Amino acid sequence: MKTRKYPMKKKINLEFFVVALIAVLLTLSLVVAVCYQVFQSQVMEDLRSYAHILDSVWPEEKEDIENSVHRMDNLRLTVIGKDGQVEYDSEANENKMENHSDRPEIEEAFEEGEGEAIRKSETMDKDTFYYALRLNSGEVLRVAREAGSVWNMLNQTIPALICVCVIILLLCMILGYFLTKSLIRPIETMAADIDNYEEDMVYEELRPFVATIKKQHEDVLQNARIRQEFTANVSHELKTPLTAISGYSELIENGMAKGEEALRFAKEIHHSSNRLLTLINDVIHLSELDSMLPDDGKEPVDLYEVARACLDMLQFQAEKHQVNLALLGVSCTVLSTKQKMEELVYNLCDNAIRYNNEGGSVYVTVRPSGKKVILSVKDTGIGIPKEHQERIFERFYRVDKSRSKSTGGTGLGLAIVKHIIAGSNASIELDSDVGKGTEIRVIFYSEQE
Repeated sequence: MKTRKYPMKKKINLEFFVVALIAVLLTLSLVVAVCYQVFQSQVMEDLRSYAHILDSVWPEEKEDIENSVHRMDNLRLTVIGKDGQVEYDSEANENKMENHSDRPEIEEAFEEGEGEAIRKSETMDKDTFYYALRLNSGEVLRVAREAGSVWNMLNQTIPALICVCVIILLLCMILGYFLTKSLIRPIETMAADIDNYEEDMVYEELRPFVATIKKQHEDVLQNARIRQEFTANVSHELKTPLTAISGYSELIENGMAKGEEALRFAKEIHHSSNRLLTLINDVIHLSELDSMLPDDGKEPVDLYEVARACLDMLQFQAEKHQVNLALLGVSCTVLSTKQKMEELVYNLCDNAIRYNNEGGSVYVTVRPSGKKVILSVKDTGIGIPKEHQERIFERFYRVDKSRSKSTGGTGLGLAIVKHIIAGSNASIELDSDVGKGTEIRVIFYSEQE
């Protein structure tokens, strides 16, 4: 079911109105209830006073009782004998009245000396108040009076109540309008100039909200810059081999290269084509990693076996660069995908081979460390200067551009490594000295950490 959406000002005004309406209705109900309770107490107190006055001057003759009743307006007087029979009633024939011993106020009067009760008349929409007092003679004197019920009182005051409600609600709507404007104004100011809003913060609660928006804004700009740089770098990297391919093929097409020279040009075309394909594959792979969820297809992977397979695959390349490969450590399992771990180890080892010296070595170690698993790839190569170490995981970033191109690197290997680690429960460390070599350690944490 779709939730209906309102503008913020309209929603706040509506909520103010609803709260005001509920408050007005509850207040009026409470006032009516309290007033009626006071009214009931007052009527009962009057009846008690009348009963005690009559008791103090209690006449002996029926005629004297009637004269007393006539002097008290709207009062009904009843005298009940010890057996519960009505001996006298000022408004009815006592001979035709039933026994009153079961009436609550009469029972209470016989037992406690006095009693009271209120009975509602459904037909007359009135309440009858009864007060009974036990006389010294043992008889019970009951005084009664009719009064309007709470609903009767409400019916009489409905026009006035409606007027009061309307006036209060109108005042609340006017106040709500100005309060809403006052509440929303700082937010509108923030929306107009969020960069400088923190200097004059009205609501302290908005500070984390503003900080989050600014951070997201900076991230969006940063991502836009990275994408722009990535696009420019891809274009540049594609342009170089394509220019070479186009130039060499044009020379061959025009017959300007023959014999061994044509073979050399064909070899350059083949080399540039391979470089172009490698670059395109790396770019596609990075895009796939961007769209892949961190937990996609995770399973236990033996990192030592993955490293062994990668070194076997890179053995020919290592021999070509006159670099020795060595695998150390023990079998360790990490939670990831085999494809990602192969990409990770391959790119780290490939980088270590490309930027090594002739006769150098690459040591790959897989070992446990408590609940962690550490993958170390250490080489005896050219090393990385301190000022470049923080940036080597950026896409297309190269420390030595001439050497990178001569070795066939695309500048995306370590970027792929960083991307894989970002989607795993892992971190990366780098130690490098110029002329001595580089060690990159990937630390895999258990899922509980």
